[in-house]
Amino acid sequence: DLLKDSFRKRLLLSRREQEILVLISKGLTSQLIGKHLFISKFTVETHRKNILRKLELNSSTELVKFAIQQGLV
Repeated sequence: DLLKDSFRKRLLLSRREQEILVLISKGLTSQLIGKHLFISKFTVETHRKNILRKLELNSSTELVKFAIQQGLV
């Protein structure tokens, strides 16, 4: 079932990764996310890459679609 698979994938994400996923989905840049969370832009980019890998997605657009489907935004 696709919904169960999506939920399971979401559980793979750390709390910080879920937080960053929400902020990406709200349209914030890596730089703005970094300022908001008091981390560097490069740390945000690393989290973004890890999120894409864990969720088996290829783009920020797919990330946003996933976040919407999961009710995160």
